[in-house]
Amino acid sequence: MLDYDPYEALQRARPVDTFMVTSADFEQGRPLARAQLAAHAGGADRSPQLSWSGFPAGTRSFVVTCLDPDAPSASGWWHWVVANIPVSVTSLETDAGAAGGAKLPPGAIMLRNEDGEAAYSGGGPPRGTGVHRYMFVVQALDVPSFDLDPDASPASLGTRCFFHALGRGILVGTATRD
Repeated sequence: MLDYDPYEALQRARPVDTFMVTSADFEQGRPLARAQLAAHAGGADRSPQLSWSGFPAGTRSFVVTCLDPDAPSASGWWHWVVANIPVSVTSLETDAGAAGGAKLPPGAIMLRNEDGEAAYSGGGPPRGTGVHRYMFVVQALDVPSFDLDPDASPASLGTRCFFHALGRGILVGTATRD
């Protein structure tokens, strides 16, 4: 596992409030449930249940992402990216990241992950790369939505979030295949 935390770096660059993110499917700092792993790693590619609370006043929408910063690349690996979640929504059920987005709240959209799919891609670190962190991040934004091209990159959305984030909640799960 690498020590780099991209969200710590963002917090230093532009501090925002923090808030609580929890899951019925895994605990902070603990291994992801088998269902949240990739099919190639013995899982089911099912996004975990997530709930959030304590976000800042003035929040108008949310973005939910899952990043593996320990992937053997210079940019990590995006497993899930959901934008335009209405402020009235404070949880996503297990498997909300199913392809097609039918289990997402109205108005929310998924961008493509690193596998090129608009869906949740479960954890499945390459053998020999140790324990990986899966950072499930909910960002509270000061805008009701972004006008996004469905082919926009997660990094492009991240830049928009940097300038519109009021707060950020992070829940980290782990996985290894070693």
